[in-house]
This record gives sequence, C-alpha cells and structure tokens, in this order.
Amino acid sequence: MNNTIAIKVFEVVGSKLCVASSDGQKVHDQIAAALNAGKHVGLSFSNVESLTSAFLNAAIGQLYAEFSEQKIRGSLSVSDMTADDVELVKRVVEAAKQYFKNPNQVKKIVGETLGE
Repeated sequence: MNNTIAIKVFEVVGSKLCVASSDGQKVHDQIAAALNAGKHVGLSFSNVESLTSAFLNAAIGQLYAEFSEQKIRGSLSVSDMTADDVELVKRVVEAAKQYFKNPNQVKKIVGETLGE
C-alpha cells in the first residue's frame, strides 16, 4: 500500500509557466486533499520553467493556515527544482509561517505602512 501521492505541477497547471495564483490554487487543492487523507505528497516541478511567489503562495504558503508546520514538513516534499526556485520556496514558507502565526498583526502593520 503506497501512502505517497505524486503531484506533477506541470500536469496540474498544463504549462511550463507557473505564475498565476489561480494555477497555484489548483495545486494547493490537490495537496490539501492528499494531506487531509493522511497521505504524503511528492510535489514535482519537472518541466516547469518559470515560477513566481504568487503561484507558490497559493500552492504552498496557504497550507500553513490549514495544517501545522510539523504536518507539512513530515508529509510534503518537493523535487525537480532549481536552486533559485528552492530559495523562493523557502522565502514563501517563512513568510507564510509568520503571517499565519498572527495574521491580524501583519494586516495592521501593512495597513499602517500603506497609510490605511
């Protein structure tokens, strides 16, 4: 019995360009469903040529609102990424962890910064 689900980002998005948050949402939905089912997820970025933080925020970042960091670290792995893309994922994850730790505080700071 295999407890790991392989998700190929290129196949979910249908493009080498992973830039839109709406495409990231499609990936997120598959990851979240697998995690909710108690599965491990192997997320492959094979054939992806362009990746943005908007896409990654939707695909991976918002998982931190739904699952513990421990659950995500233990159940999600990524592969087939360039070193630059790995660094981008790390930045997105750190920002998501900080945001979801105290979203109201972050919104307040952003509002003050933007003069709202």
